[in-house]
Amino acid sequence: MDDFPKVLCGWSWEENKLFELALAVVDEEDPDRWEMVAAMVGGKKSAEDVQKHYVILLEDLQVIESGKLDHKLGEAQPCGQVDCTQPRCWTDEDNNLLVQWNIS
Repeated sequence: MDDFPKVLCGWSWEENKLFELALAVVDEEDPDRWEMVAAMVGGKKSAEDVQKHYVILLEDLQVIESGKLDHKLGEAQPCGQVDCTQPRCWTDEDNNLLVQWNIS
């Protein structure tokens, strides 16, 4: 967890959102997956950058799923109640990003 702030360096919220959407639409088996994801993020990240970011995402998920996440990180700034039992709905923002990519 000591590297947590370093992980976020260089990636804006918008780039992370585009990254997540790109992962959802680019086939895992596509040999050009990381180049396509990099292009969909906006072209400022290399294929190597997005692949490394993906590995970090997988490591973060393992920490969360293991129960080792320090929940005190969010106590200083309480956020709204989230119902984790309900699936996240596709938003207009998600759709607009896909329209920008001509994917929808």
